[in-house]
Amino acid sequence: MAKRDQNKLTGKQKAAILMISLGLDVSASVYKHLSEEEIERLTLEISGVRSVDHQRKDEIIEEFHNIAIAQDYISQGGLNYARQVLEKALGEDKAVSILNRLTSSLQVKPFDFARKAEPEQILNFIQQEHPQTMALILSYLDPVQAGQILSELNPDVQAEVARRIAVMDRTSPEIINEVERVLEQKLSSSFTQDYTQTGGIEAVVEVLNGVDRGTEKTILDSLEIQDPELADEIKKRMFVFEDIVTLDNRAIQRVIRDVENDDLLLSLKVASEEVKEIVFSNMSQRMVETFKEEMEIMGPVRLRDVEEAQSRIVGVVRKLEEAGEIVIARGGGDDIIV
Repeated sequence: MAKRDQNKLTGKQKAAILMISLGLDVSASVYKHLSEEEIERLTLEISGVRSVDHQRKDEIIEEFHNIAIAQDYISQGGLNYARQVLEKALGEDKAVSILNRLTSSLQVKPFDFARKAEPEQILNFIQQEHPQTMALILSYLDPVQAGQILSELNPDVQAEVARRIAVMDRTSPEIINEVERVLEQKLSSSFTQDYTQTGGIEAVVEVLNGVDRGTEKTILDSLEIQDPELADEIKKRMFVFEDIVTLDNRAIQRVIRDVENDDLLLSLKVASEEVKEIVFSNMSQRMVETFKEEMEIMGPVRLRDVEEAQSRIVGVVRKLEEAGEIVIARGGGDDIIV
């Protein structure tokens, strides 16, 4: 079939022909990465294909190959880099055609360039910016990277930036575009018209988990004054019951000693085998046998009761840490004990 006919095919038709061309084994592997809805639509399209000549197969495989290469170039250095490489390899017209098809559906995550930069480089740029701008940028970064940057910010603005990340809900694409324009970077090809979800309490928790203990305390102490409810909610989520496996044996033994047995019993009832093994290994043999017997005869328990019991245990862990009785491993270097 002539190339002009091939270009009239829809994306779904081309995908169906590509699957047929790749063969059963490869197509089956591709299917594993698709949603049920995508599989249903693609299978329906494949069932409507009667025959495919070799020329059409070759053209579609070549088109797919070129688009895959373009995506790889974009991930390495952005659209401009991809355009330059493709123009050099395939010529200007073909490069434009490939990128136009690709960017019609491609979404490059905002601030992708920043995730590839060193924390010090980002810090040098944002430390003079408004706290809201800092919060927007940090909320898009890798949590560890964002935590390193937050740790180096002026203590006077750390808590404010953390608070703004926590209360951030949706940011319009226009604002994101403007911030990126100020950054003088052009690494995002397109945005959806919907508002982009970012920030929130989970985001600031991940960031704070990447900072050192001193920075975390400074930020949370300040938030306690500005917004006590928000500070309390952040604290609750910074250490969950399952994280008890990250404590050393001495700390676990201290926690076991300070919590109510009923709370620990309820929490272990539905805990993972890893958590049970760690906790039981820090109990006496007699205590382990007692707990196991009571868990067997306990019967079904309400999820709400379990969550409340685990929350009380987490509260004990936090109090012990604040009192300096135990240490929770964090991203910074001041948790090393010698």
